[in-house]
Amino acid sequence: MSGLGISAPRLLLRKLHQVMAAHGDAEQRLNEIVRLIANNMIAEVCSCYLRRAGDVLELYATEGLKKSSIHQTRLRLGEGLVGDIAARARPLNLSDAQSHPQFAYRPETGEEEYHSLLGTPILRGGRVIGVLVVQNRTRRTYTEEEVEALQTVAMVVAELVSSEQMVAATEFSDTAGNATLPHHVTGRVLAEGLAAGYALLHEPRIEVLHTISEDRAQELERLNSAVSALQSSVDKLLTATNTLFSDESKDIFEAYKMFAHDKGWLKKLQDAVKTGLTTEAAIKRVQDDTRARMKEITDPYLRERLSELDDLANRLYLHLDGRKQIDRRNLDKDTVVVARNMGAAELLDYDRRHLKAVILAEGTRSSHVAIVARALGVPVVGQCKDIGESVEQGDFILVDGEHGQVFLRPGDDVQEAFARSQGQRELRQAKYAALRDKPNISKDGIKLSLNINAGLLIDVDHFPELGADGIGLFRTELQFMVRSQMPKIDEQTELYSKVLDNLNGKPVIFRTLDVGGDKLLPYLKTKAEENPAMGWRAIRIGLDRPALLRSQLRAMVRAAAGRELSLMFPMIAEVSEFLEAKAILNKEIERASKKDSGAPTKVRVGTMIEVPSIIWQLDHLLREVDFISVGSNDLMQFFFAVDRGNPKISDRYDTLSPTLLTLLREIANKCAKADIPLSICGDIAGRPLEAMALLGLGYRNFSMSAETLGRVKEMVLSADIGKLESFVNKLCGARDHSVRDQLRAFARDHSIIV
Repeated sequence: MSGLGISAPRLLLRKLHQVMAAHGDAEQRLNEIVRLIANNMIAEVCSCYLRRAGDVLELYATEGLKKSSIHQTRLRLGEGLVGDIAARARPLNLSDAQSHPQFAYRPETGEEEYHSLLGTPILRGGRVIGVLVVQNRTRRTYTEEEVEALQTVAMVVAELVSSEQMVAATEFSDTAGNATLPHHVTGRVLAEGLAAGYALLHEPRIEVLHTISEDRAQELERLNSAVSALQSSVDKLLTATNTLFSDESKDIFEAYKMFAHDKGWLKKLQDAVKTGLTTEAAIKRVQDDTRARMKEITDPYLRERLSELDDLANRLYLHLDGRKQIDRRNLDKDTVVVARNMGAAELLDYDRRHLKAVILAEGTRSSHVAIVARALGVPVVGQCKDIGESVEQGDFILVDGEHGQVFLRPGDDVQEAFARSQGQRELRQAKYAALRDKPNISKDGIKLSLNINAGLLIDVDHFPELGADGIGLFRTELQFMVRSQMPKIDEQTELYSKVLDNLNGKPVIFRTLDVGGDKLLPYLKTKAEENPAMGWRAIRIGLDRPALLRSQLRAMVRAAAGRELSLMFPMIAEVSEFLEAKAILNKEIERASKKDSGAPTKVRVGTMIEVPSIIWQLDHLLREVDFISVGSNDLMQFFFAVDRGNPKISDRYDTLSPTLLTLLREIANKCAKADIPLSICGDIAGRPLEAMALLGLGYRNFSMSAETLGRVKEMVLSADIGKLESFVNKLCGARDHSVRDQLRAFARDHSIIV
């Protein structure tokens, strides 16, 4: 049996467009379309399933199956082969469909006599709105050319299915549409702040008016011209921002440039045009495929790469002739950008005077766009899943980047409450700024050290404005995560040198590489783990790959030549691990001392307390370390056996549990007895009430995110630690789930600002 010939896709597409342009209702035209596809692909069956409300796929048209099954045969998302295609958003090519474990028999269709099956999702904006299927009696595997052809045809079907006439006749699950009522969306804070503005949809909603090209050579020329303009604009963007950001941020944009020149992506676009599509339709076809792949991938690095390809597709639209788009660099009003996801380079396209906030349907705090947004002071709320279906261009939006909330088309009462919150935030920021130069001394005269956590030079650039005592935790892994390949020793050395230079003698504690778990490196091959948080990560990787740890320690030692170096190892579970890591460091110090550049004048080596097992070896550990830092986030996770990424249980146990406070007190007492400096970092160090409890347990050195420094300092200046210590120590023996209420009452009674 011969399949679709090489010139046939163009001919079939022309016939399909003639049907779409004809009179008659949309459903009649859909029936004519499946008949044409079956005839042209020499298939006994062609069926079209559309996605209805409740994630149900309903048979809407068929050529070859029993007509009585139309509107009767339904499959849930993930059910049967059709449901599997929709759930995975990927084509399925089977020579014997009935032997597939996902096959779901529907007797009303009469499909039992058909063996081979080729199905592809019908995509609109990266979302599956249906499935297109062809079937044959003989057992055969469809050619790659036929798969490509059916995917191209599915684009035309998507146009018809999304037409106003068809939408009016159905009840699709994605017809939230042109809502005008107030709406509230909850997401996650990726960059803090409060902002208000008018919605600007980042992804250009350009209708592909012409799917079929009249002249393939001319269309290829249009594509190549647009690609050339795109590459030139990305090059200019890099040049324009060359002095704006630090080296590791430039790496983000260099990676973006690399994707703009990616041959694989460009070939997909060219191949789509060669099938007979217009440039616009080709871009949409490749973009929809990219977005569908994004939904399947959980690896944060790969998702970031696909997001950048998605952004590049949007840019290509902007470079096509006759496209009138909003001038992002010259916005005429306060703007809130709404996007599925964004690359960092895309963010820089917007007028910084009027860009007030960003809302993302996806995104994580460690994504490139979030890193750059924090550097620019732009609030970002991410993981607002249904934002794309709820917002329209020009909608007025309030963005609460403190609590992860978005208010669409808010009423007067919400706007008034939000304005009060903005005013209160401005007053708080002014109050914290006024405290900046005051010494960190409690009400009863005890001196404390308040430091910030950092991970990029962007963070360090703003250090003088914060009034912090130093950097208590510099996360070195971020430099590794924003790159597509391992940073060389010289590049690492340059980063660490600049950090030390910018701090100008103030203390910095570097933490060696803490990757694994949810922080994956694309160039470090690892196998999937059932429980990655407790798997091959942090110091375990460093000790198993000593060359990796050695290169990082060599860079730190070089960077600190002639000055003091402080570093610590993460996730130490037993003393032997610390001693093994320290031995590697000592060799690097000895090596550096023999070179002209020399070694650091002093090296302080510490460890993180994150794994409970090390607490039972603390007496031995304290004889070997120069300082200890409690990593409260991981320690609490392992102490309570709670996956902090699991929303069902992440809030089950309180950080102010008497049992956890007792554990923290034990660590503080042992460090005090051994006269070993102790600090604490993690979320609890940056929350005033929790930090107050820590003061009562004997903690005097804190490291926190920069945005929480002001409120913790305000608490410290108002606290009488002598009175606090006796109160908190009594709470350690309580049997309560949490002592939060008791601590709040104490703060209120003693005028401590929390």
